Amino acid sequence: MPVALRIFTEPQFGATYEDQLALARETEVLGFDAFFRSDHYLTMGAGLGEPGPTDSWVTLGALARETERIRLGTMVTAATFRHPGPLAISVAQVDAMSGGRVELGLGAGWYEQEHAAYGIPFPPQRERFERLEEQLAIVTGLWETPDGERFGFDGKHYRLVDSPALPKPLQKPRPPVIVGGWGKTRTPRLAARYADEFNVPFAPRPAAFTSQVEAVRAAGEALGRDPGSMIWSAARTVVCGEDEATYARRAAAIGRDPGDLRTNAAAGTVAEVTDKLAGFVEAGAEGGFRGWLHSRRCDVGRSF
Repeated sequence: MPVALRIFTEPQFGATYEDQLALARETEVLGFDAFFRSDHYLTMGAGLGEPGPTDSWVTLGALARETERIRLGTMVTAATFRHPGPLAISVAQVDAMSGGRVELGLGAGWYEQEHAAYGIPFPPQRERFERLEEQLAIVTGLWETPDGERFGFDGKHYRLVDSPALPKPLQKPRPPVIVGGWGKTRTPRLAARYADEFNVPFAPRPAAFTSQVEAVRAAGEALGRDPGSMIWSAARTVVCGEDEATYARRAAAIGRDPGDLRTNAAAGTVAEVTDKLAGFVEAGAEGGFRGWLHSRRCDVGRSF
């Protein structure tokens, strides 16, 4: 079974573009498969996240020109932040700028405080999921519309009329789409219908990962989709040190207790982290497995 390891970080906790560029370049040099970032405008918890947020797709467009091999994308773009038509244009443009290395993670949006802080409407959960479903249909529909044909959509929240469905992304038929989460009904259904990859975020144990994957497999089978056509992935917080002192120092750098991290994350010495990640690889299904190595810090070498 093919396995890929990817770096996923959260710059809203405090990272400039230069910080992210340095980490993306290190990601490429060290042989990881991809560099992904969160799509948030506000830090969570204490602190302001100085120097402040960076826009995910502006950042990824720049990284597309500064890297050569790694894939780039979001975990995950909030459907509340952007209208689906302009989002499809932005991602298609970054795909072309990268030479076809972009993937789009798309979710409903959940962090109410950041919406209030920057004047972004935050509808109730039901409406957010309705909007997510329509965005998935619109973005993939625009990308997959054949050259020379038009695209239209008449939904509850979005209406597109006679769109030329341009620009086209470089990847054919479109960039991969990632859906993830812990929902028991809507999330598996949306993933089975639209996603190329399903991501289980921060599962405490491989059994929890497997349970959520099975829910998506069942939804796919109900739609007549071969579950082998999907990639299954798990996001895991990683804090690793070549010895105990280095591990403890890196845990402190992100404000976490070393014992708590060992219990709830892929954390510890190299051997410990390898064993914990291997458990998720063994729980992966057909179609490939991806491990997302997560850290909130973008400082190269501080937390991994």
